[in-house]
This record gives sequence, C-alpha cells and structure tokens, in this order.
Amino acid sequence: DRESGFSFSQIVGQEELKRALLAVAANDGLDGLLIRGEKGTAKSTAVRALTDLLPKQDVVADCPYGCPPDDPERQCDRCRQRTDPSRTERPVPLVTLPLGATRERVVGTLSVSDALAGEYEFDPGLLARANRGILYVDEVNLLDDHLVDVLLDAAASGVNRVERDGVSVAHPADFTLVGTMNPEEGDLRPQLRDRFALQATVTACEDLDQRVDIIDRAIGRDTGNAASSTETDGEADRRDRLRTARELLPEVDLPTEFQREIAELCRDSGAEGHRGDIATARAAMTFAALDGRSKVVEPDVRRAAELALPHRLRARPFEDAPDPEELVDDHFDGAGDEGDEDDGETDGEDPEGKGEGDA
Repeated sequence: DRESGFSFSQIVGQEELKRALLAVAANDGLDGLLIRGEKGTAKSTAVRALTDLLPKQDVVADCPYGCPPDDPERQCDRCRQRTDPSRTERPVPLVTLPLGATRERVVGTLSVSDALAGEYEFDPGLLARANRGILYVDEVNLLDDHLVDVLLDAAASGVNRVERDGVSVAHPADFTLVGTMNPEEGDLRPQLRDRFALQATVTACEDLDQRVDIIDRAIGRDTGNAASSTETDGEADRRDRLRTARELLPEVDLPTEFQREIAELCRDSGAEGHRGDIATARAAMTFAALDGRSKVVEPDVRRAAELALPHRLRARPFEDAPDPEELVDDHFDGAGDEGDEDDGETDGEDPEGKGEGDA
C-alpha cells in the first residue's frame, strides 16, 4: 500500500505533522492520529513515508493476521494452539481503507453454507491485514457511518468479529488509526474523533524558499549529491531514534508534578472524559524517549498537550471553542518559551529534537 515517491526527510516543513507521526510510531499506546488540513499539504505523502522508518516485525510465518510469535495474548486462536511455530519478518503494514469499501472488504467474508457444514473458510479483510500496523483512511470525515461503526468496535476491543446466521469468527485487529481530513468538507462524528489520541494540523508553507524547494522536488529537479546524502543520513537517524525510543519508553518516568499539571490543564480546558489526560501523558513520555531521555521535562508536556487537546475542546453555548494554542500558552505562562537551560534542543527551533536536518 506504500506508493509514496518521497522519503520522510524529503518532505518540506510540516514539523508538527512529522512530530506527531514519529510519536504514534514510537508508542503503540498512542493508537490514533487525526491529520487536519487543506488539500495538497503532504498529508498522505508523510503517512506513507513513515512506514519506511519503522523496524521490521517478527510474525508467525503463515498467519494471515501477522500474530507475534512470543505473545499469546495478542495471537489468534489458531496460533495459540501451536507449539514452536515457524516465524519470519515483515515490514509494519500500512493498509489503506478506501472510502467506497464494502463492509465485507473491511471485516472479511464468511461462507455460511460452508460454516454450517463445519468446514468454513474465512476470507480476511482489511482489518486483518492492518493488525499490528497502521490503518490509513484518507478523508476519514467522509467515511460511511456503517464503516465508522466497524472501526469504533475494532478500536475499542482490538478484535474483529464477523457473525452471520449464528456463525462467528474473531481475530485480532490491533492497529494504529491514522486519518486525514479537510475540515472544509465536514467534521467527524464525536465518537470517532475521540478515538484519535493526537491531532496534527497542517497548512501550506508560507516561507518562499520552502515553496520553491517543494516545486523543485515535485518536478524532479536534481538537488545535488550533498542534499541526497543529508536526506539519507536523516532517514537513518530517524530509524535509530525510533528503535531506541521504543526500547526506552517503558523506562521513562513521568514525575507526579507533571501528572498533576496534565490533569489540571485537561480539567480547566473542558476536555471531555479522561482520554485527553491519558493521551497527553503518553505523548509527553514518548517525546522524552524520542530525545533519548528517561525522564519527562516540561517542554515534553507542552508539546504533548498541543497535539492531544485540540480536537477535544468544544464550544459552549454562545461561545466559540477555546483556542488550543492560547490555552496551552496561558497554562504554562510562557515557561515553554523560556525552556530548560539543560534541554535546549527539545524546545528550540527543531521541535523534534536532536537536530534532524529536515529539508
């Protein structure tokens, strides 16, 4: 499903989007990313380029769901019954869910006549292919309601169930949901919007040099060996950061003071429920891990809140919805601009930290 002709490092600008994508790639607990923005701002290109940075997965060799060989709790029924199954590696899957897809294509199909005879054959769908990977929906706000219901059920349980005439099949469907949308074309159902841990907003580049660079890349103009070498080094650096972050994440400490800061910010912002609190905490820990640190600092919390809260803020009667950026600025009272003298790289002009040299 990867058809991008550009690497992650070749995408000009869009730092917030890159930062959010790296976060969901590093932490499986951040199980969704909503990308809002006008058309032609590299949303789809960035999503497809992300998978080239991800480490390969160990899977049971002939399992249609890509079950992990050493984790029975995340395996299908058939894999749980095996002893010492053969294994192989695969890239993390990126599966695109088309807007016009039928329910059967998404959840899979089941022959009732064969099932009643005790020899049913289940044809897995897109949810099976996306297990342990990324399920990508372009223009997710235009998705039919019956498919939204399917996604909500699978996202809540991590399992896809197909039932027909009393016959039932279930398999793991644990995926990171990434959706793109143009807000001018309509909003999301609140239940689906709440399932996205983070939201990134993208706009067209205003810097003239960046716009010229975009033209050069789009028309295939040669930018020289030095630029190509820099981009290759950037991709290698990101792969290393992601791998290190995934290993470091379980050891990252979120101090109590920042837990209280997150809880206070989410409460005062009017964010519904507790998913905003949890997403902010997980994102802050992820940014620390991506910077190679085992302890969260305040800039991590600030950047996490900027991604975890915008889609959770709602307008009150006769009032506009609060501005997320102003809300975070007011809460931290300018502390994010002053930064931490010992942690300048995490709060400077390179918001992804550790000098990535993006084009």
